Amino acid sequence: MIQMTLIQIDNYGPWTVTPRPRTESDLQILQAELFADVQRLIAAKKGLVFFTRFDNMLAITNGLDAEDHMRIQRSIKNRYPITISMGVGAAETAHDAQRLATEALQREGGAQSSERKEILAIDSLVDPEDSFVQVAHIDINSVTETLTDIESAFDTSFMVNRAQHYLMTKLREHKALLFFIGGDNFMSPCNGLSEEEIQDILIEIDEEIGIGLKAGIGRSPNAEDSAYMADIGLEIIRDGNNEKWIEVVDKL
Repeated sequence: MIQMTLIQIDNYGPWTVTPRPRTESDLQILQAELFADVQRLIAAKKGLVFFTRFDNMLAITNGLDAEDHMRIQRSIKNRYPITISMGVGAAETAHDAQRLATEALQREGGAQSSERKEILAIDSLVDPEDSFVQVAHIDINSVTETLTDIESAFDTSFMVNRAQHYLMTKLREHKALLFFIGGDNFMSPCNGLSEEEIQDILIEIDEEIGIGLKAGIGRSPNAEDSAYMADIGLEIIRDGNNEKWIEVVDKL
């Protein structure tokens, strides 16, 4: 079972224009600093946060209970001009877990409601004995030589985004998620997908748009260890000159 938490800034849209529109650079700084702080607080419990739209973030939170979530909310309230609400859900797949987390928070009020503030809406939590996180760290092959050092910066970014779109579409069909994590790297919480299914997706994308990919796959009871195992798997592939599509490393 994987546990996902939706982190949502309360009443953020109206706040950004009250009493008048706030400076865009200040809003970008607030979002970036908030992401870093939430990441730091959740990572302390071996969780992992991904930005989605910055005012919304999704996190793998196996190992965090209700008190852990409330402590994070209190820390943010004490240091920011905004508050955050959270929804928590657990399921066999990441997509189902985040859906349950989202629905739990939606039942407590709209994202732009002035009445909803610092809500913790828990649909379900993972029992420690059932905790399992599988993540794939996916990387584009030789992006520096084929794109970064040849194409313009924007065109390189366009190709990376194109790969992300294809990956996201195919993984979502299998109830997995995908997040951009910088450079030419993506991370996918992919409980329920077999090694063969992940490899088939990478092969399909190579055949369809000509972008070669590789993936380290990590498995453990929490997000931090799974992501680290996935990083090791990716390094094994790189050391082998990208001849393999995937490499699995377990810590169970």
